[in-house]
Amino acid sequence: MARNLQIRRLLWLLCSLEAGLWMSGCGSQARELEQPYSFEARPFELTGVSVEKSAALPLFAENLCVVSDESAYDAGDVNCEAGLLMSLTDKNVMYSKNAFERLYPASTTKIMTALIAIKYGNLDDIVTVTDEAVITEAGATLCGIQPGDVLTLRQLLYGLMLPSGNDAGAAIGIHMAQSIEGFAELMNQEAYRLGATGTHFVNPHGLHDENHYTTAYDLYLIYQEALKYPEFREVTKTTAYVADYVDRDGNAVSKTWEGGNWYMTGREEAPEGITVFSGKTGTTRAAGCCLVMACAEQEKEYVSIVLKSENRNSLYDNMTNIISKIVN
Repeated sequence: MARNLQIRRLLWLLCSLEAGLWMSGCGSQARELEQPYSFEARPFELTGVSVEKSAALPLFAENLCVVSDESAYDAGDVNCEAGLLMSLTDKNVMYSKNAFERLYPASTTKIMTALIAIKYGNLDDIVTVTDEAVITEAGATLCGIQPGDVLTLRQLLYGLMLPSGNDAGAAIGIHMAQSIEGFAELMNQEAYRLGATGTHFVNPHGLHDENHYTTAYDLYLIYQEALKYPEFREVTKTTAYVADYVDRDGNAVSKTWEGGNWYMTGREEAPEGITVFSGKTGTTRAAGCCLVMACAEQEKEYVSIVLKSENRNSLYDNMTNIISKIVN
């Protein structure tokens, strides 16, 4: 028993060291690993201890879906750059296309921002919006908060996830870490903890930066973790939210924020028998149109992901084709 425990600890150390190399970019072998979760590519000898490869699988991903051979899935009806369908209930991979390709996440970044706020923050905190939270980039989506406005962290979460407010993301980051850079470090630490080794964040909102990237599989890792928190489910199942707060002069402000997931707003119909109950969209020119969401069929729950669709209509065509595999 003691020897088995020692072996498992050594294997965990090995996986952690490899993940660190991948994150830092140190070592050519780490950079060349296109599928960091494929155990066929992993060495399993350390300090003279040799074990069966299968022994490490429960240690590393006992409660996760693990992509192995993408050639097993028919990609003919899906024309986005990357897509995934995972069963949270059965821990099965039901569809995978380019799961480990490095892509830009756009506003699906905000899933990690929400996770950190819920997991490590106090949602009843009173937050005063600072000048640093102002977003001036043309075309950036905003929830409309202004410097001096006073809201709760919980209200900012709704402003982050429903109208996809980049200003709400900045306000959350500054509140929790005193700077955008400091919050990005928290995001990267959490990604590392979750095994999201193909991810690097530089901001809490997803506005484009060439050093801000992820993979479809990493988004699955982040999203399935976020779904463990009732507060995340509550925010992301909401289609409209009224935020009542005060501005810098103490005047009452009331804003209604609406979500952008077409399945949840009724603009797009999910396949019969499937209920979409959570999701986050994201769009930039570099990222294309993206959607990470959760749905249910009978008693089972699923996470589905589309990255880099050509346009909004194509995004939902691709997602419908992917989640149709649940019932077909």
